[in-house]
Amino acid sequence: MAPLPRLLHDRNNRMEPTALPDLTLRLEKVGHHYGTRAVFSRISFEASAGQVVVVTGPNGSGKSTLLRILAGLLIPSEGSIELKFAGKSVNSLQRRRFLGYVSPDLTLYRELTAAENLLFFARLRGIELSRETLIGRLSQVGLRGRGRDLVSAYSSGMRQRLKYAFALLADPPVLLLDEPTANLDVEGVAMVKSVVAEHRKRPGGGLTILATNEPDELAWGDRTIRVDAER
Repeated sequence: MAPLPRLLHDRNNRMEPTALPDLTLRLEKVGHHYGTRAVFSRISFEASAGQVVVVTGPNGSGKSTLLRILAGLLIPSEGSIELKFAGKSVNSLQRRRFLGYVSPDLTLYRELTAAENLLFFARLRGIELSRETLIGRLSQVGLRGRGRDLVSAYSSGMRQRLKYAFALLADPPVLLLDEPTANLDVEGVAMVKSVVAEHRKRPGGGLTILATNEPDELAWGDRTIRVDAER
């Protein structure tokens, strides 16, 4: 297999491709089940750089499960997923390098400060996180000056903001947002809208996939994928 294009980190710690991204994500008849119970089946769509795709459906239909599959946290029971970056296929193990993920399931270490959480996760992903970049990410999500606070002292909305700082650490080409504005106030919702808008306009274009049933958030997408149990 030909090597993937290298991802470089600039002084702001953003990943910069050495070639135009030509980013595409394709799902072909993807399904998942637990034992004999089907969560969903035959989900097919293709998305590319510069797009925002909204995944919606009734509670329990598998929206979060689909995003966990896209994030590489679950293996689909059927079907295939292909992520292509600069014309090269990205395998399931490499895929996480290209993703930023926000979800209610994402765990933060409450006994650590916000800054310590970001530094820890950066090391796990092989990211050299400078003090300037750390402060910049916290500022971007409205947490400037709160990096030394223990996460245990954070409100639920502040923890949600910190998850965005984590997802944006390396400026990934793909953002996966599950219940993107959960626990956020009006200013927090505006922050998320700004993140989605800026990601769409990043050099080469970013791809955002969000799972929601919120009416306002449904309007953010260029297209909507409906997930129903037992399709």
